[in-house]
Amino acid sequence: MQTESFEDLAGVPDCFQRLWTPHRAAYIGGEAKPASKDAADCPFCAAPNLEDEESLIVFRGERAFVIMNLFPYNAGHVLICPYRHVSDYTDITGEERIEIGELTAQAMRVLRRSANPQGFNLGMNQGSVAGAGIAAHLHQHVVPRWAGDANFLPIIGQTKAVPELLADARARLAAAWKEEAK
Repeated sequence: MQTESFEDLAGVPDCFQRLWTPHRAAYIGGEAKPASKDAADCPFCAAPNLEDEESLIVFRGERAFVIMNLFPYNAGHVLICPYRHVSDYTDITGEERIEIGELTAQAMRVLRRSANPQGFNLGMNQGSVAGAGIAAHLHQHVVPRWAGDANFLPIIGQTKAVPELLADARARLAAAWKEEAK
């Protein structure tokens, strides 16, 4: 019986072509999640107080903003968040609901023009049991999809390969958003 060497265990490519994604450990372990449900610990409440490039905000509206998802399902995955710290869809105002809807449609148009997806997944996870990573602050997911973008990795390896850095995607989408406004 052959014993595995340290190199075999430490991420050196072998016949299995493993894709190592240690950055996901922060999300899985909860390190990137707020310590409490308070607005003071909420990354969606903190983001608007930072520069767009630092916070990965793509667009700022009057009542809501568009931000890159730090743990994207696909390249270009954005979130539409109200500025107000509110968790439940039934608790947002009519004006917030309209703007979130308008920004969702605009995000789809911008992504179509800048990344040419063939479809989208849209949705809100209401509560931790429904899959919300940050349940205390409502956010609408806009996930661009392409034929063949899902493969064995998410199913077998619980890993998603995203071929674009968040900062690059934010810059591309922010530029396309400006074009959309013209």
